[in-house]
Amino acid sequence: MPHTFFLPRYVHLTSGCMARPHRTVIEKVIPYQEKVLRDEVPDAPSHAIENFRIAAGESSGEFQGMVFQDSDVAKWLEATAYSLMVRPDPDLERRADEVISLIGKAQLPDGYLNTYFILTDIEKRWTNLAECHELYCAGHMLEAAIAYFQATGKRELLDIMLRFVDHIDSRFGPEEGKLKGYPGHQEIELALLKLYELTGEKRHLDLASFFIEERGRQPHYFEWEWEKRGRTSFWPRFRELGHEYSQSHIPVREQREAVGHAVRAMYMYTALADLARITGDTLLWETAQALWKDVTRRKMYLTGGIGASAFGESFSIAYDLPNDRAYNETCASIGLFFWASRMLRKEIDAEYSDVMELALYNGILSGMSLDGSRFFYVNPLEVWPEACRHREDLRHVMTTRQKWFGCACCPPNLARLLASIGGYYYSRSGSSLFVHFYGSSNLTIEDWGVTVEQETEYPWDGEVKLSVIAREPREFTLSLRIPGWCNDFSLEMNGEAYTSTPERGYVAIRRTWNGRDTVRLRLSMPVMKIYASPAVRENVGKIALKRGPVIYCLEEVDNGKDLQALAIKRDSSPVARYESSLLGGLTTITAEGVRLTADDSAAPYHTTPPTRSPAYLVFIPYYAWNNRGEGEMRVWIREE
Repeated sequence: MPHTFFLPRYVHLTSGCMARPHRTVIEKVIPYQEKVLRDEVPDAPSHAIENFRIAAGESSGEFQGMVFQDSDVAKWLEATAYSLMVRPDPDLERRADEVISLIGKAQLPDGYLNTYFILTDIEKRWTNLAECHELYCAGHMLEAAIAYFQATGKRELLDIMLRFVDHIDSRFGPEEGKLKGYPGHQEIELALLKLYELTGEKRHLDLASFFIEERGRQPHYFEWEWEKRGRTSFWPRFRELGHEYSQSHIPVREQREAVGHAVRAMYMYTALADLARITGDTLLWETAQALWKDVTRRKMYLTGGIGASAFGESFSIAYDLPNDRAYNETCASIGLFFWASRMLRKEIDAEYSDVMELALYNGILSGMSLDGSRFFYVNPLEVWPEACRHREDLRHVMTTRQKWFGCACCPPNLARLLASIGGYYYSRSGSSLFVHFYGSSNLTIEDWGVTVEQETEYPWDGEVKLSVIAREPREFTLSLRIPGWCNDFSLEMNGEAYTSTPERGYVAIRRTWNGRDTVRLRLSMPVMKIYASPAVRENVGKIALKRGPVIYCLEEVDNGKDLQALAIKRDSSPVARYESSLLGGLTTITAEGVRLTADDSAAPYHTTPPTRSPAYLVFIPYYAWNNRGEGEMRVWIREE
């Protein structure tokens, strides 16, 4: 049976932890990003829309920005589409339509669309797939076109992109005379699979499959095109990264370890899982599962961050997970979320939805300030601001969130995910309805005549009330996720205890629903001490605190400087408390600890041990750090 998530228009987030950033994106972030794209924010230049105006002949000047600058406009349009699904806004829609009209005017008669090459040297198009992001930009604009069509019913952007896809299909493929290339930065593969599911046209499926299957084959396409263009590179030192950087070192079906640029990998793995689901290719699915295990069991941070190395924004070897030097690009966690959602569509297993939730509440939300005005590109698990300002190997770590970036992929990526987040709460397959995320929300299933109302203070409280309202008797199975972190739960059906054993992390209630039925799920949510494997060298002898899906950290504003001198007592019983007035309302954790201090000498080494004095430790959710000014932060703390 097809397994699908609901479009965001059918899910309304009413209140709670996730509803706040969702609302912030719609009310503040999308308008702010539009101003950035229109160059209306001081000290945050973009030129992205101006590039389209120049290409459309409505302005004069030269291309400015990154070679992939078009993708910022695409992601903004996609976020706008999701916003319009959940909150119609005629003025926003009008402004989006104007941008879409501009994009159409910039498109060349043969369907080609990329402002960098249109404005610099059109003869060089398709000559440097390894480095120049043409297919990446096309993929993002295609995703935007699909979302905008689903939101508004308007075909203008979709028709623009269908012409571009026709152009791409005429240039690339296994047929004689076509280029045997594929994108240096994967994205179009997953977009084409979305298009196939929208249109049902097999050629869209075939093109996506070609880009995946051709990758990494010999003779290597990127070597061939490098030789053909005279051994020149667009980015300095690009070739030092090797073909692992773009996951083109070996054919995709032979890959079993995650290597290279983490975002590229996530987009490719997302497409891989989708292609395996659509085609039923078991060998392709085995590849996706092997890569999943490598990432989530050997190369993923506690926060759902991935990509440990700043060099190449890439994966390192297994268990090399440094805290202060971690890269953990926000886009990489977003990509992990997308990949996990596609694995979940292929097979219902809470292992996938658990990772979605972990990444969302930690490695993704941390990428945006609570007010939506500033952003992190990099998300380490330990920050010492003074060192970051002086050490070359920490130069990638920003100690405060930024208004914008020269390479601005993360803010619009955050916007498109958080604007659409309600669409991931529920899914259905046949006569089964699955609840993956918990948060106060309403789901409307029009063809079933059913509404689901969810009430909860999750993730601060583990009690969830679901009211199922059926206009007429309707038989279906309601399956609720029991998170992997939860060791004890209980269920009630219309006030009476209901016993069900989880299967692959979901408990099922099969019945005929009629009128209003009420299900109560209670998830035990104690504070948990997390211990790293000794293979994770950075964290031997340390612990981290987790409650529900939320990872916690120490911040200087609560605990003073020199967080490395703090330790938590082994026999301490951490206490969780909800604080409505702190950072918009969240649960903090307090615990007994000790602080180490040396004698008055400034010498770094001593013959006597440091003095131990009692300390009162305050932990806040990792995602909320750096919302009260610059300061030290750390997730892992010594235990003694």
